[in-house]
Amino acid sequence: MATDDSKKQSAMLHDATITPRDNRKDRGKTLRASITRSSHAGWIVPASRRDPLELLEESNIGRIAELTPLRWGRMKASPFTFFRGAAALMAADLEHTPSTKVYVQACGDCHLLNFGAFATPERNLSFDINDFDETLPAPWEWDLKRLTVSFILAARENGLKPKAAAAASKAVLRAYREKMAEYARMSILDIWYDRIDWQHVIAATTSADLRARREQVARKAKMRNSEYYFPKLVEKQSGSHYTIKDSPPTIYHVEDKKGSSFKDSVEQALEVYKTTLQEDKRRLFSRYRFVDCAIKVVGIGSVGTTCMVLLMLAPDDEPLFLQMKEARESVLERYAGKSTFENRGQRVVEGQRIIQSASDIFLGWTDFGGDDKHFYIRQMKDSKIKLEPELWDAKIMAEMALVMGATLARAHARSGDSAVISGYLGNNEEFDEAVTDFALAYADQVERDHALLVQAANSGRIKVLEE
Repeated sequence: MATDDSKKQSAMLHDATITPRDNRKDRGKTLRASITRSSHAGWIVPASRRDPLELLEESNIGRIAELTPLRWGRMKASPFTFFRGAAALMAADLEHTPSTKVYVQACGDCHLLNFGAFATPERNLSFDINDFDETLPAPWEWDLKRLTVSFILAARENGLKPKAAAAASKAVLRAYREKMAEYARMSILDIWYDRIDWQHVIAATTSADLRARREQVARKAKMRNSEYYFPKLVEKQSGSHYTIKDSPPTIYHVEDKKGSSFKDSVEQALEVYKTTLQEDKRRLFSRYRFVDCAIKVVGIGSVGTTCMVLLMLAPDDEPLFLQMKEARESVLERYAGKSTFENRGQRVVEGQRIIQSASDIFLGWTDFGGDDKHFYIRQMKDSKIKLEPELWDAKIMAEMALVMGATLARAHARSGDSAVISGYLGNNEEFDEAVTDFALAYADQVERDHALLVQAANSGRIKVLEE
């Protein structure tokens, strides 16, 4: 559990360079004496646990107030959607769980729908973590526990038996443990260059129907770039003037309350953003001109934050869509330590570059002048492939759990000490069993918290907009 003093410190990665690999692995084994692997089992509600809705209402501070009902509506749909929007709540709860205090660059919101495929700069399809709004150096166990809980909730939502839900959790943990043992034997560079391709995921899919579906999705994804979305998102005005189509409440234009054009503020932010790109990417970006921007509501946890779609055009009206997304304080900072970056957008960008095997060429950060709003920018939906957990039976659920457990191990090994983590985990299933026990109990907690949200909506305590 974090102390008051530790909360004042910055969140720093574990130093993996001090001693030889074998010594670090022994250090991991030694940690078992103070933090036993079996101690991770179960979930006891802390006496000091805050009202979940109060904490979530607190997380709405600073968001676009008109969009709060939409956020509540998306969270109300099911315990799993509630879980996706309640990263702040689980972060507060994780502080009360056992921890080795071995820090990695954590995702911070590591659930199964924050994994997917996307195009690398070489235009290959890579499978990886794809959401980094909450990224921060933090204990490696926190990502792992959140991922296992998400599998339990997804399995329950699909009507799978409790045995299947537990099996999926254990598959995540086994894959993480075994892959981390591999990384503990590899060189630092070999770990850094390792990657998982979407074709690997397809090859590991035993369902013929789902495999065919994923192959088809991969073919279509390569065509889904800015040119593909241009006629869907943009309309032509008089002459050669283009604007993004309004589709409220999820896509709409706004004007700055101070009287100046919102577009002017965005244009100024792009000048700052340009300085955060590598020189070659900066030259590439300079060939485009800024045309239009609109608020675009995305996800669940991000609803109410300032997220925009930006239309850029090169000569001959070649389009480039960028997503400009507000970066707030990570939900982990209160418990793992403050970010070392003054700009919260830079926190997201630098974390993403550490975690992902390949990142978007237009990834950068900026701010909104004196508004104390920080942003990161990337391409919008560049050949992205979303997963389809609603189609997973028990067998596919376990298959995807294996893939994601290994993917998370690779992400953590890039920044953390794979030898120490592997030494702690060991070769047996003691940790796997314990964390699965926690995941099952915490999934029950999520269902209770979701029921409170439904009750609050029905009583009128919160205003809900259901789509």
